[in-house]
Amino acid sequence: MTIDLVLFFGLALISVVAAIAMIASRSAVYSALFLVLNFLTVATLYLLLNAAFIAVVQITVYAGAIMVLFLFVIMLLGTERESIGGGIRWQMPLAIVLGLALAGELAYVLLRTDIVQGPMADLSTEFGSPASIGRVLFSEYLVPFEVTSILLLVAMIGAIVITRKQRREGK
Repeated sequence: MTIDLVLFFGLALISVVAAIAMIASRSAVYSALFLVLNFLTVATLYLLLNAAFIAVVQITVYAGAIMVLFLFVIMLLGTERESIGGGIRWQMPLAIVLGLALAGELAYVLLRTDIVQGPMADLSTEFGSPASIGRVLFSEYLVPFEVTSILLLVAMIGAIVITRKQRREGK
């Protein structure tokens, strides 16, 4: 077992535990902090894949800017604790079925013997650079990129409309 594999499994375990803690936490602030930990472990996984630019963007955009925005909104709206339970009846059985399906897929992938094992192929020095990411993003993935930008614009307009309606009702 190589050091990269040990690091990968350690980081994957930390990431999964942080994600579970984020979901299970009753405090919105703690959930946001667990999400930051998850973002940082994912960025470290990107570093293991020699994608330094994507790791830096992950930390800067998600763990930095977006999480500051989340924490600001949480503090602005209040941090009352939510009680777990009393949800919709079909959620728990569906979650169990989906969790078992995910565990089955994981077992299938881990038990396959035809997976190529060994060192990763040598990557070019341009792999993960801003120029190569921009080239791929604006050529092969132009439509999904534009759809994402429209979705974000609609979400922003929706947030403004909801906020304006709440202000009018409060007056």
